Amino acid sequence: MAATAILIIGEDIVLLSPFEKITLFAMKNSTFNSIINFRSAKITLFFLCTLISCKNNGQQSATTIEKKAEKHSKEVVVGANRMYLYIKDLQDKNIGLVTNQTGIVKTEKGKYVHLVDTLLNKKIKLTKVFAPEHGFRGEADAGEVVKDGKDTRTGLPIVSLYGKNKKPTAEQLKSIDLMLFDLQDVGARFYTYISTLHYVMEACAEVHIPLIVLDRPNPNGHYIDGPVLQPAFKSFIGMHPVPVVYGMTIGEYAQMINGEKWLAKSVTTDLKVISLANYTHQTPYSLPVKPSPNLPNDVSVNLYPSLCFFEGTNVSMGRGTNKQFQIYGAPYFDKTAFHFTPKPNAGDKSPKFNGKVCYGEDLSKTAPLSQLNLMWLKKAFEQGKGVKTSFFTASFNKIAGNDLLKKQITEGKTEAEIRQSWQKDLDKFKEIRKKYLLYK
Repeated sequence: MAATAILIIGEDIVLLSPFEKITLFAMKNSTFNSIINFRSAKITLFFLCTLISCKNNGQQSATTIEKKAEKHSKEVVVGANRMYLYIKDLQDKNIGLVTNQTGIVKTEKGKYVHLVDTLLNKKIKLTKVFAPEHGFRGEADAGEVVKDGKDTRTGLPIVSLYGKNKKPTAEQLKSIDLMLFDLQDVGARFYTYISTLHYVMEACAEVHIPLIVLDRPNPNGHYIDGPVLQPAFKSFIGMHPVPVVYGMTIGEYAQMINGEKWLAKSVTTDLKVISLANYTHQTPYSLPVKPSPNLPNDVSVNLYPSLCFFEGTNVSMGRGTNKQFQIYGAPYFDKTAFHFTPKPNAGDKSPKFNGKVCYGEDLSKTAPLSQLNLMWLKKAFEQGKGVKTSFFTASFNKIAGNDLLKKQITEGKTEAEIRQSWQKDLDKFKEIRKKYLLYK
């Protein structure tokens, strides 16, 4: 049996090669108590031959503790926090990481720490960070070009995946052995993080770099609704034949991209998903940080799939206020008691109807939705009749994923009639979806 060196510094214990660091908490509750006086120890170096037999036993013990803690907790544990499932894959490799401000892990004290800092503290060789729309810190406006740069805190190079460079190039991936992906999705087809996922998967597949997706809950994962995207309307705000709300986590979605061979030339990625613990699609989940500048709270995240249709109209959905995606209105609507005036803010430097009083509806007290609401869109269209400016803008069909919804709204179809028109495609998608689910 090989001897194992242990270094004790104060009350910290570090197992030198071949073991990893073991926390003081675990050690204080072991047979070490009968051998070492922790409080009197300063710096001691000795050799242990009998208490621990091999590296695998030590790791197995730590893994068992983690699993038991997860099992007895009712709290959802995100993939990034289940580090015991993927930390070995990262060791002695150059790691790339796709993330933003949502890539956080929860400490034992209940505080949140960014995954970048956590991995660096564990001596993982992070080589590069790739940032989606809104940037690494999540502060850029929607549609604003995000530039390459350097993280001032860590010195890591930041590569933008929004703007002209939406897909990592072979040159940008040259020094990377393995890619990590950790972004908080909100479960709507036009939310661009799943498009970034597509291009990262494609780039990794082309140069044979394994990809690990650290799964996170979908706050809109409890329902499936909306028209399925038609190929003619494919864009960065909708790349796949899925409905507006698809009811999958980003890890499940990655498996679907692979399994349905949606990547260019039908390539597939060497993919591993670190799943969630204590999660089902019906599990309520409150996001600990804003996923993007204009989704400030749970209400806005829930209303987003329904109100985002207004992005393709001449109606404001609250950008430039503190109730983004919780209100809607326009200057030409009938005057109501509720009104708001969009002004430049951290979420939008040039909001629609900047400085103009908009009349409309406050939805911030609406009960949580379990299906898309089309009545607000229909009501707004009726109020827009007779206005010189067209109600619909050029982007509406891309957001809808077809040109039928615009016609249906214009023709005054009922909400029931509109829903019936997409039911057949929705049923087909649900059958495809089943193959890739990790959770009930």
